[in-house]
Amino acid sequence: MKISVYYTPESTPDHVIPECAVVIDVLRATTTITTALNNGAKSVKAFSDIDLLLAESNQLPVESRLRLGERGGKKVDSCDLGNSPLDCSREVVTGKQLFISTTNGTRALQRVESAQTVIAGAIINYGAVVKYLKEYKPTTVWLLGSGWEGGYSLEDTVCAGAIASELVDFSNINDISNDEVVSAIALYCQWEDNLFDLFRLSSHGQRLLKLNLEEDLKYCSQKNLISTLPIQTDKGIFKINNK
Repeated sequence: MKISVYYTPESTPDHVIPECAVVIDVLRATTTITTALNNGAKSVKAFSDIDLLLAESNQLPVESRLRLGERGGKKVDSCDLGNSPLDCSREVVTGKQLFISTTNGTRALQRVESAQTVIAGAIINYGAVVKYLKEYKPTTVWLLGSGWEGGYSLEDTVCAGAIASELVDFSNINDISNDEVVSAIALYCQWEDNLFDLFRLSSHGQRLLKLNLEEDLKYCSQKNLISTLPIQTDKGIFKINNK
């Protein structure tokens, strides 16, 4: 397994797609997708464009779908919910088809939607990601952070490090495709017992705190809270992995 870490979709090499891509947007898209599916949503479809989301979701009856939209950490007015995993309770999402568009995570998902396997990873389910990768052993794996508007993010990198730390054997450097893998593992080893404080230090964590979303930070920082593994079944559409 050849593992690469990329901090943002913009930092990935052109005209290359891995066999397996793990998309990470800890604050908060992939955490929200994982939570919604764990709580009974039928599927989650990701869009980078809000207008496309609205057009496609309009094809379903109102009672059978939910629109989740976020820009700059705030809920989009035309949507039912924002991007908080805490809004995706079982009572709210069970049996619904969800449509989501966010500032960063859905762009990362779109970058690798043509990969053979696309997984949504977060701190709350990284153990399930590791288990899948160990079982299926794809030849090339990208751990792809979403970042913030093209820039580096601590929370996505530390999650990539959590995953990579359980996959990389430092005695076999052939596992490591770029320096970012080692850097991400080092970050995780430094902060693995204090992720909430790391998230509070991060620039996006600071944005969410200013929006009074500290409970979101707490939730997103809990390691392996659930074992649900969202996997792409068609371009942009995620369901629970049943393999």
